[in-house]
Amino acid sequence: MNNSQPLAVKPLAILGAGNIGTAIARGLVTAGLLPAGKITLTRRHADKLQNLTAEGFVTTTDNHAAVAANDLVIVAVEPGQLNDLLAMICPTLDPKRHTVVSVVSGATIEDMQKLLKGRASVVRAMPNTAIAVGESMTCLSALEADQSGLQLAEPIFRAVGTTLIIDEEQMSAATALCACGTAFFLRAIRAASQGGIEIGFHSNDALAMAAQTAKGAAALLLARGLHPEREIDRVTTPRGATISGLNEMEHQGFSSALIRGITTSATKVDRLYRKDN
Repeated sequence: MNNSQPLAVKPLAILGAGNIGTAIARGLVTAGLLPAGKITLTRRHADKLQNLTAEGFVTTTDNHAAVAANDLVIVAVEPGQLNDLLAMICPTLDPKRHTVVSVVSGATIEDMQKLLKGRASVVRAMPNTAIAVGESMTCLSALEADQSGLQLAEPIFRAVGTTLIIDEEQMSAATALCACGTAFFLRAIRAASQGGIEIGFHSNDALAMAAQTAKGAAALLLARGLHPEREIDRVTTPRGATISGLNEMEHQGFSSALIRGITTSATKVDRLYRKDN
């Protein structure tokens, strides 16, 4: 795992300027890794690129042109669009130049290599939308033969958060915990803020308090490297308010619900690409 600042990298293309694609692009700009003018973004409908053009990104509906102009290509389309896109760009790829990084859920490296006919190194990456503010947890994997592609891709995601290189068989689990997990933790913060409203705070104040408390709790774990229960012990006292609240949450199934949500998402991730293809 590494979150040190990387050196500058070559221009790149992101095929599929949806939520995660634009989050990656904006995160790279915010981190100072690349200026907007060095990032090419594509989408099927030109009208959906107007805001990105205004931000200084190179935008186009021509995937062939985007691939031809950039050695590094990040594929960020929906699972059901992946096969057609890879078949489309395959003739434009040069095996001596191109590395394809996929952030598409469920599609394996083997799946993509077959469609690309070996014309590019393939890396899988699973960031989350916090990449837009430089706080992504991004897991990456590649085959042994494509380690050079991994060395090219990893500094890009390291610039916008923390990275972890994992075995490909763990990618579905990483998607559930890190990508889907963003929504899970946001829902927990929302619930905490609603509790704050019920005990007397205005909604804006309650949300600010809940979000900062969650941020501080996560920072404690990352800074000290301790198990969560060690930090919980610091704020629980006999017959105290904290342990009473924790026990009530456990009686209502808080931990088991979160665990089941993560395992359910992991199972669904495996089916997304297969279902659409």
